[in-house]
Amino acid sequence: MNLVRWNPFQEMSLLQNQINRLFESALHGWPTDSNATNAWAPLADIYETDNELVVTTDLPGVDPKKIDVRVENNVLTIRGERQFEQKVGKENFHRVERSYGAFSRSFTLSTVVDSDRIRASYKDGVLSISLPKAESVKPKRIQIAAAA
Repeated sequence: MNLVRWNPFQEMSLLQNQINRLFESALHGWPTDSNATNAWAPLADIYETDNELVVTTDLPGVDPKKIDVRVENNVLTIRGERQFEQKVGKENFHRVERSYGAFSRSFTLSTVVDSDRIRASYKDGVLSISLPKAESVKPKRIQIAAAA
């Protein structure tokens, strides 16, 4: 007799998939707002060093020429679009889970940055943005003069 360890999370995952399929089939054919169904937001990490803020965003499949990065009024905005390329006939898809269409993410920066020295790079589907802190907000060490 084999004992099998029960995993409640596996059962919940199965239930969630079944409910998702139920709603997908129930809503199939209903008119929808095309912007609402295509809306997506890429995931991002933001961290701070002594000299800069760094934002990394996952944008696989997005043409870097079609990404717009702006800093305005201390808000970083990243906009772009991931196109859906139909390499296979639509009727042949079993599942389409990746999000497509236009996206926009905005982040209020926690410190003032030097907008003239901002750098952005794109490698392996990851956009990295380095936002150097303005000189006025960088910590400065003050020497204490010893009294005789």
